[in-house]
Amino acid sequence: MVVLQAESEESLNQLFRALADGTRRDILARSLTETPSVSDLAARYEMSFAAVQKHVAVLERAGLIQKRPNGREQLVSTNYARLQRAGELLDHFESIWRQRMAQLDDVLQPKET
Repeated sequence: MVVLQAESEESLNQLFRALADGTRRDILARSLTETPSVSDLAARYEMSFAAVQKHVAVLERAGLIQKRPNGREQLVSTNYARLQRAGELLDHFESIWRQRMAQLDDVLQPKET
């Protein structure tokens, strides 16, 4: 699997662990269309500021977002290249799945004589 060899197992685990949580996916979606501060993000969720900071940190460790200082705030933006990489990996797995389904169709379809 050439697609998967370019990254370490741990790097891939971090990427998909980060995407596995709904709050983190929402934070990522918000940072696609705007550049919110961590404070702005925290105001949108019914959880503590510290909990939102932890979600942001998971996304940052996975390379999906970057934070940059703006005065006393930290602005959050999406790392599009890393997000695209996640899409490529999912496309790769979908391709394998489709191949296997096609093979199953070949086995299950009655052969015409």
